[in-house]
Amino acid sequence: MKPSSINDIENGKLDKNREKISKSNSSRVVKIHNQALLSGLAYCISSCSMILVNKFVLSSYDFNAGISLMLYQNLISVSIVSILSLSGLISTEPLTWRLIKVWLPVNFIFVGMLITSMFSLKYINVAMVTVLKNVTNVITALGEMYLFKKYHDSKVWAALFLMIISAITGGVTDLAFNATGYAWQTLNCFLTASYSLTLRRVMDTAKQVTKSGNLNEFSMVLLNNALSLPLGIFLVVVFNEVDYLLRTPLLRLPSFWMVMTFSGFLGLAISFTSMWFLHQTGATTYSLVGSLNKIPLSVAGIFLFKVPTSLQNSTSIFFGLLAGVFFARAKIREKSQS
Repeated sequence: MKPSSINDIENGKLDKNREKISKSNSSRVVKIHNQALLSGLAYCISSCSMILVNKFVLSSYDFNAGISLMLYQNLISVSIVSILSLSGLISTEPLTWRLIKVWLPVNFIFVGMLITSMFSLKYINVAMVTVLKNVTNVITALGEMYLFKKYHDSKVWAALFLMIISAITGGVTDLAFNATGYAWQTLNCFLTASYSLTLRRVMDTAKQVTKSGNLNEFSMVLLNNALSLPLGIFLVVVFNEVDYLLRTPLLRLPSFWMVMTFSGFLGLAISFTSMWFLHQTGATTYSLVGSLNKIPLSVAGIFLFKVPTSLQNSTSIFFGLLAGVFFARAKIREKSQS
């Protein structure tokens, strides 16, 4: 065989190999893109659905036992995570007494955060809840400044200022204003910010007392929800929800139990999809999508529950949602610069 023929064969093989590598790389990029898109879509659907279903249970069914609803949802989460852990599909840390003692303070805040969210959602429409939740960012930023000496740039503070203005104007123009609901939501903002700030410190300490020296997201889901059960039972008794549960005809409706159980699965779905989405993208994309996600949620809340609104209130809500997006973008820019 002539040398030129050998070269032609070798060049042909090289071209084929390059084509294979090129196709492999392009298919990998498409796969990663699809995973990110799919995880983002799953996260958006589960988080929106959770709030809307909770609102439906508390308002449309007029269920007056928000703590019991939280307790049932957390029980479902504990059951599913435990089953997945026992089957070897996921790994979780054993709940030792040392770990429980470290985690208990943050769990009290976690339970308070869930309960106040339930109580506020019963009295306030979904759109106003999403806008008022922006106040949590303001409290968190102030907490970071005083506790961790973390300072933010002018664009972040400008976004936070816009959030405060939108929350005030939204409350003033809210045609369905309810002082009780706003009080619960204000308390929820403080508890949510406290949870976020406390979690950072507790996680580092908790990792030191685990057997593996690590604490993954599945372990945190199990830890939070499992520890919330005895505290939830105690609060059900204190708030006298037992008497209501014995009297309400809702517990005899199969459809009500289906909706309740569905809300429990959604609660766990948020934990899983948020971890999946965060893994596929990153903290910056996650925070930005979380802010954008509030826009369709607010619109859906207004139309599904036939919320009475005005042009001024709708403008305040839209202004608040845009402020949330502006805040996420400012945080991304701040993080990239640092």
